[in-house]
Amino acid sequence: NGLDQLRATVSNFPMEILYLRNSDIPQYLIDGVVDIAIIGENLLVEKDTGNIGILERLSFSKCRVSLAVPKTFEYNSISDLDGKKIAPSYPNTLNLFLKEKGIKAELHKISGSVEIAPNIGLADAICDIVSSGSTLFKNNLKEVEVIAKSEAVLAVSPMISSEKMATLDKLRFRLQSVLKARNFKYILMNVPNKNIEQVIETLPGMRSPTVLPLAEQGWSSIPTVIEKNKFWEVIDELQELGAEGILVAPIEKMVI
Repeated sequence: NGLDQLRATVSNFPMEILYLRNSDIPQYLIDGVVDIAIIGENLLVEKDTGNIGILERLSFSKCRVSLAVPKTFEYNSISDLDGKKIAPSYPNTLNLFLKEKGIKAELHKISGSVEIAPNIGLADAICDIVSSGSTLFKNNLKEVEVIAKSEAVLAVSPMISSEKMATLDKLRFRLQSVLKARNFKYILMNVPNKNIEQVIETLPGMRSPTVLPLAEQGWSSIPTVIEKNKFWEVIDELQELGAEGILVAPIEKMVI
């Protein structure tokens, strides 16, 4: 039935997953209908849910809530939108932003995609989420103001029980192990023995790495883990020290 399609039971963890409409999730959290949720942070801001806690930022579905105008609009500052019509997907977020900036604009709410509003004369600007900007480009719009930045977050209901919090701590630990792993690469390399000490000094954060002798005398194999943002810099230094046969692999989980 329809309910079964919107609900799934996890086989190896005491948790039930509900597939819900994004805009409904904040209220379900507030009411305690669900204990936790994966949701865009921008929706929590839009629904003004200050009592919903954010436990983890999940580093995916990154976007920004922005103001955009037609490419022909000569935009210099936010004051250029004073007295203009704006079609918002996120009216509450926009209202707060305009109030902070001291701008009075007419919000024109429309159903469906707001990107078409300027092209059909319904608005002078729009407020919507932007990721790559391709949708704006296709509709001859340009991004002029970033109101807020957002990503998927793990949110928790203020009604959650202490018993369920214990289960949530276990889930959070597992999520953190996956999130940490995304920021690192596993490296395995062959190193001339004469340069082992220099290689170890080059490896960030390595206290006592494993050194495995190879069949060929004078060489050893060293496994290590390197942060993504330092990867190429470290690899260049390792090659200068004679490292060869460098194998790079993704890491599924890191339990620290």
